[in-house]
Amino acid sequence: MQIGVFSVSDITTDPTTGRTPTEHERIKASVAIAKKVEEIGMDVYAIGEHHNRPFFSSSPTTTLAYIAAQTERIILSTATTLITTNDPVKIAEDFAMLQHLADGRVDLVLGRGNTAPVYPWFGKNIQDGIELAIENYSLLRRLWDEDTVNWSGKHRTPLQNFTSTPRPLDGVAPSCGTVRSARRRSRK
Repeated sequence: MQIGVFSVSDITTDPTTGRTPTEHERIKASVAIAKKVEEIGMDVYAIGEHHNRPFFSSSPTTTLAYIAAQTERIILSTATTLITTNDPVKIAEDFAMLQHLADGRVDLVLGRGNTAPVYPWFGKNIQDGIELAIENYSLLRRLWDEDTVNWSGKHRTPLQNFTSTPRPLDGVAPSCGTVRSARRRSRK
């Protein structure tokens, strides 16, 4: 079992002071919380992805890479990565890069998202949410599992002889913490 902290990356008013932190303050606080998670011996810090207010984390991999540079042990994860509105090629590349920077301490949670206005911001239709999730996940797995991908689907341009770079660290895609923990122990 792993114990940790996850944030949906909300910016909310403090009920004791009535003050609402700025985006900058909230972003800095999330980094401080992640560092405290490691300091007190917890296992995981996760942050959600959102593209609308009152949330700040539109780029969890950027935040997690910054945290990775300041921590050594905790697993870094997303509380949700939007598989429907993000391009699977970009997810594959961003998380493989994060894996390398964090020495394999990376997991992710994929979700569809349920905020209707967000879909059109990324050229998608919420009515296609389930199809997008299935198709994008299928492509994402292939991008991580196969060196060269030929692929075509309904919701994205085809790929011909495409190799996602960088490749997943040690040939293992980011997934459950159990796999990562075993590999991390063997790397020490």
